[in-house]
Amino acid sequence: MEREAQFIGQSLAFLDSVERASRAAALNRPVLVIGERGTGKELVAERLHRLSQRWDGPLVTLNCAALPETLIEAELFGHEAGAFTGATKARAGRFEEAHGGTLFLDELATLSTGAQERLLRAVEYGEVTRIGASRPLRVDVRIVAATNEHLPDLVERGRFRADLLDRLSFEVITLPPLRVREGDVQVLADHFGRRMASELGWPHWPGFSAGASTTLIEHAWPGNVRELRNVVERAVYRWDDPERPIDEIQFDPFESPWRPVTATVSQPRPAAAVAGEAAVAQPAGPASAPMTPPSSCEDFRNAVLTYEKMLLEDALRRCRFNQRATALALKLSYDQLRHALRRHDLLDRQG
Repeated sequence: MEREAQFIGQSLAFLDSVERASRAAALNRPVLVIGERGTGKELVAERLHRLSQRWDGPLVTLNCAALPETLIEAELFGHEAGAFTGATKARAGRFEEAHGGTLFLDELATLSTGAQERLLRAVEYGEVTRIGASRPLRVDVRIVAATNEHLPDLVERGRFRADLLDRLSFEVITLPPLRVREGDVQVLADHFGRRMASELGWPHWPGFSAGASTTLIEHAWPGNVRELRNVVERAVYRWDDPERPIDEIQFDPFESPWRPVTATVSQPRPAAAVAGEAAVAQPAGPASAPMTPPSSCEDFRNAVLTYEKMLLEDALRRCRFNQRATALALKLSYDQLRHALRRHDLLDRQG
């Protein structure tokens, strides 16, 4: 299985988890990989396989959350012809397919109780029984499993078998989220940016501006490396001038002034209550006189930009030049406001 993705990073937290995976790879024991979405759990599973003595055997992956409960056992253990409705012929399960290699079970915590029980037997005895069969089959499989749940908590709540957890947790590798990997955001952003620039045929990589770099570093990255890759690649392909450092970052691709609004049904409220809420919602600061758009629209684009600058200047004054309050008053994200202020040379305006 060849992949474009690879391990990239220099933080101690990241390097420690990679080192732990490398040490565990040589042992023929099960490994649990724990981490938030986008932290690279499948990459760790692949590393465990490639550095093991099973490297020339199959690496079989099953996302346990991608199948309904009624099919997960058939996928894992296989079935005989006629075992259930629709089973017109016998089919080997993932355990049989992974014989001599590694079976990677992603989203392990979503397994049903019945599947957990059969998985426990397969791990303990190295045997699986196809659905509808009477005789077990011997399999030689190493289990690597991943989840973003804290499995001991699930055991306490009765959602996961304690004995199965004991069997699978010979080694537990917990991957650090990107927000704690000091210095790795810059390294990863540069890597993904260079690769995207090359894909677009740019003559060279201009990098990110200081402002864009700061914006990337300060983001919380709930989607971790996967989110960072999308954000960086989107920023590169939307940038129109390969000669200048990239200066526009958008974290939410759904952000738009024309985004559909979900309709809600609400009961009519007294006019006084609505008026009171409107008064509370006004941003702090002195009231300003109503603004009028430019009288001439011979140059439509220039007229729009002029009016936009007037709106920004007025909102800044009303919010006492507090940029976060200004963004809230204009219903913009902080990054959107910063880009708009930069466009009109208002970024350092202090009154």
